[in-house]
Amino acid sequence: MEVQVGNIAGKVWQLLHEEGPKSVSTLVKETGEKKDFVLMAIGWLLREDKLSTEVKGNCTLFSLK
Repeated sequence: MEVQVGNIAGKVWQLLHEEGPKSVSTLVKETGEKKDFVLMAIGWLLREDKLSTEVKGNCTLFSLK
């Protein structure tokens, strides 16, 4: 499972690199992965200090640092 989450973290990183800030729901839609795995990937990237977060209303946007 760790390898799978790592691969999804790579997809998330690439999308954010190419297209800028995105919400969890957008990342789920654009990666085509299950929400649980996208959330784990986001956690992975946050732990590695690769992401910034910004709250707009009731939505959290993730972007690369």
